[in-house]
Amino acid sequence: MADQYASKQPEGFKNHVENVAIVGAAGVSGKYIVEELLRIGKQKVTAITRQGGTAQMPAGVEVKKVNYDDRSSLTEALRGQDALIITMGARAPPEQQTKLIEAAAAAGVAWVIPNEFGNDNANETLRKDVLINDVKTKYRDLIEMLGKSSWIGIACGFWYEFSLGGGPDRYGFDIKNRSVTFFDEGTQPLTTSTWAQNGRGVANLLNLKILRDDENDKSPCLSDFKNRFAYIGSFVVSQQDMLDSVLRVTGTEPKDWKISHEPSKERYQKGLEDFQKGNWLGMYRALYTRMFFPDGSGNHAATRGLDNDKLGLPKENLDEFTGIAVRMALDGSLEQYG
Repeated sequence: MADQYASKQPEGFKNHVENVAIVGAAGVSGKYIVEELLRIGKQKVTAITRQGGTAQMPAGVEVKKVNYDDRSSLTEALRGQDALIITMGARAPPEQQTKLIEAAAAAGVAWVIPNEFGNDNANETLRKDVLINDVKTKYRDLIEMLGKSSWIGIACGFWYEFSLGGGPDRYGFDIKNRSVTFFDEGTQPLTTSTWAQNGRGVANLLNLKILRDDENDKSPCLSDFKNRFAYIGSFVVSQQDMLDSVLRVTGTEPKDWKISHEPSKERYQKGLEDFQKGNWLGMYRALYTRMFFPDGSGNHAATRGLDNDKLGLPKENLDEFTGIAVRMALDGSLEQYG
């Protein structure tokens, strides 16, 4: 429609996101997003932090401290922002995101990237098989119901370095003890992203024009992603591919590793049972194993196609990031994440 072009908008319309607020700016994924936003340098970046928080922010980031129990505090912190990025850990109190979304609507924030980094949650069957993913639907529904903001979900798969080096409950690898559990035969591929690629994806997305200039403009724009997912990825790999990369990086051979197999559906079911008993590691096992099911639903590069080219994302070297995962596993730096 013609009125969806920038050239048809009223005088004063701005066709770029200028002010970006982020929750979790110093967190494990948020810091990569902030780094890329600052590198591009076209937007004012504001970190929304809890009163009493002590996280240090890089130069160039404004800090606004908020009280989550005071809606006016959140609303005032978000006033004047064009976009809000929410990054939170899996165990963060769920009402925090609700309060942020409601405050964003009250403040007139046009774009919200909710805490939606991971699997293809547009896949209803996949989403319902893992409760921690299914609950995310209510936040997207809330944004649409309030009618003041549009959401964009980031379907990036699991973070590669974190998932490979983070212990056997994730990609099945115990780097320190040189063991790996293959789910089924270990040959089912999935789409996975590095922290850096995730940061570039979000930053480049928010640096797109909001609308195309006119009917002759064929470039991607932010409105293409309105109330839908952006699909990004670094690698499409199986557990066997990961092991091959680990062997190259560590200079080891298959005989140096203990390699076992476990049926994916049995592992998934056992993980759910453990989680229902209060064991969070069971949730991780279920979540990760589900993405390796033979139905291929964990490989959104194949089922949806990637938006990497639209977002100007580079191709990355698998062994480089396998090396990072190995180092982090051996030095224990991933243990803080459980």
